[in-house]
Amino acid sequence: MKKELKIQYNTYTSSDELDDVSRKLLNSAQECMRKAYAVYSGFYVGAALLLENGEVITGNNQENIAFPSSMCAERVALYFCKANSPNAKVLKIAIAARSSEGVLDDLITPCGACRQVMSEYERIQGHNMQVILKAEVGEILVFDSVTNLLPLAFESETLSRKNK
Repeated sequence: MKKELKIQYNTYTSSDELDDVSRKLLNSAQECMRKAYAVYSGFYVGAALLLENGEVITGNNQENIAFPSSMCAERVALYFCKANSPNAKVLKIAIAARSSEGVLDDLITPCGACRQVMSEYERIQGHNMQVILKAEVGEILVFDSVTNLLPLAFESETLSRKNK
């Protein structure tokens, strides 16, 4: 039996079409992107989180010559958030990217590892996290939930460890 998954998202041609909060959050992600340490890939990414208390936390990708030691912008921001404000709910995450190899006009999305981390945080906070994606040029994509980026996230309850 063949089944089908569908995802939903909104597209915008300009940040001027976004609400003020989302536009400012995207601007924060773009500012942070400019400070990324991406000397090996030339792929610069910035992420900005909007917390329920109105605070904005940013992060950018941090590369290392040993690529597995590198860290994506989304996880830098989320891990910092949870380390310093473990009970804060993340309402939105804006992610911006650019390339030193030319104008980036392709759709940009978080990598699989970042999607899984975002899904975990959305699940444990019990509240959807809006995701805003923007390359240098082209459309802005807005997802109402991480679930739309990772519809079949790993959420196994079999990993629960209980003392008996």
